[in-house]
Amino acid sequence: MMPRVFRFLVAFVLIALLVGGVVAARGLPTRGAYALAAAAPASASPTASPTSSLTPSPAPTATATPTPTPSPKPAAAQSPSFPAGTVVFAMREGLHSQLFAYNPPSLPLTRLTNDGFDRTDPAFSPNGGTLAYAVHRRHGWDIALTNLSTGAAAFLTDDAAYDGAPSWSPDGKWIAYEHYADLNLDIYIRDSAASQKPIRLTRDAGADFAPAWSPQGRLIAFVSTRTGSPQIFLANLDKAGADRFLQISHQEDGEARHPAWSPDGRYLAWSQTSGGVPMLFVWDTRTPNEPPRRIGEGWWPLWADGRTVLAVVRRANGRYFTAYDVQSNLVLPAVPLPMPVEGFAYTPQAVKLPAGWAAAGRITPTPVWTPHVTPLKVPAGRIGTVPLRGVQAPHPALSDAADEAFAALRAALRARAGWDVLASLDNAFVPLTSPLPLGFQQDWLYTGRAIALSTAPLNSGWMAVEREDLGDFTYWRVYVRAARQDGSLGKPLRGLPWDFGARLSGDVYAYERGGAYYSLPLPGYWVDVTTAAQALGWERLPALLNWRHYLPGARFNEFVLREGKTWMQAMRELYPTEAILTPTPHPTANIPIVPPTLTPTPNS
Repeated sequence: MMPRVFRFLVAFVLIALLVGGVVAARGLPTRGAYALAAAAPASASPTASPTSSLTPSPAPTATATPTPTPSPKPAAAQSPSFPAGTVVFAMREGLHSQLFAYNPPSLPLTRLTNDGFDRTDPAFSPNGGTLAYAVHRRHGWDIALTNLSTGAAAFLTDDAAYDGAPSWSPDGKWIAYEHYADLNLDIYIRDSAASQKPIRLTRDAGADFAPAWSPQGRLIAFVSTRTGSPQIFLANLDKAGADRFLQISHQEDGEARHPAWSPDGRYLAWSQTSGGVPMLFVWDTRTPNEPPRRIGEGWWPLWADGRTVLAVVRRANGRYFTAYDVQSNLVLPAVPLPMPVEGFAYTPQAVKLPAGWAAAGRITPTPVWTPHVTPLKVPAGRIGTVPLRGVQAPHPALSDAADEAFAALRAALRARAGWDVLASLDNAFVPLTSPLPLGFQQDWLYTGRAIALSTAPLNSGWMAVEREDLGDFTYWRVYVRAARQDGSLGKPLRGLPWDFGARLSGDVYAYERGGAYYSLPLPGYWVDVTTAAQALGWERLPALLNWRHYLPGARFNEFVLREGKTWMQAMRELYPTEAILTPTPHPTANIPIVPPTLTPTPNS
């Protein structure tokens, strides 16, 4: 008989191989995921465009380090069944959200715009000749239409209020979109020539947003918080009153987002967080009473044809692009995307890009920040800390490797929110001689590569936090209120923020859950701190397992500039190994010391 330890090791190896096979079969992202590659577009037929004008993207100017975009290189038969056509992503690159073209077989991710505008929510017209998208100009967010054949661009909307998420009618004559009015998001419809006044489709107290027009033309799917958490609803244009609206997704399956119709109108797909994992659901209109089917992991679906669903997969601090067929088979293995995604569009047509957009792909923008590190002479190889000027914190300093990234994030949030969000911090660098609370013995604040935002704005109504359950962990998305509420800064909130204070309201259920969702979205315009931080390299941390009963364990306000380093590697940039293992104990802190000595902890 085999020894017990040997049998245990054999069993462990077999289980590991089995789990690895399951992960590979599902096509989930792995560390060895290949680089982005995608098919060179050809030409498209033009469509009518409104009469007003807009230059979509100024001719790109040379930067400090201009470099050409790599030439398209065919991928090695990695996705033979991936449909032809063009994908356009809106992704946040540094301080702005720009448009990028992509198709896996031969066209790499190629920048289309390179200017001071933000662009999100792209949507191709039915014939692929016009691209609609939301664009942020000085006075606010509007919807622009760019004719991809001529390069001519125009506005569908032109007012101070927020407009976004355009969706075309099947004949290309109408566009549904989300509009912020009367302190709420609602769905509006307007002719694509912008010759008539907008028609308001929804009027509920809950937020209604993200419309998707059915190819048959008589149904519009959208997301609504009218029943609590965001869910998928249908608006029947042939009906009126309360009979017009029908809820499709099920509340018990979690929050639902991003509805998308198949080209023939038979299927409606959306993403719904089930068990902490955003999953793609497909509902068949031919069997409306049957529950929707899950086809794979995904946060934002989009149909390429009647059988292929493209999807963005969102993880805690990363995102991926993949594709499934309606039978749950993987069409495209997960491809890592380099930046946060703020919408994407697909057309089966080959697209010829306007001259200004094509030129943008030949310029590599100058990085928003670059590190300037001065190594210490003694001891060699280590770096020091740098004071943060004009910042209030117990220890206003950061590692010399992180201070430029902090300055870039501070400037970006000041410009976007209209006030200095990072002028006051709960924590920045924490010396080893200042122990953090129990559970934070190896917190990134010790490394000088992390910041903890001030929680004072949360109590005064200037900060909001959305809960995001991803897998077995809870993460948070942080927003701050824009200083100007005229639409020129920020966006309306789409989801329901999390109320930590509800745990103290006397509601036992809220206490056990660590809080509760707000019943309605908070009004006004807000700035997404999490997205801005991630675009500049800052990562968020998951909540500790005890966060429901220990509020500091939520860690919703902490961001880390990890740059691929482990905690110990980051610590060794500042300290000798012996200082890390033998910190000076605090007389009131119940912190295990290895070994238990009184070795001093100099920060040099």
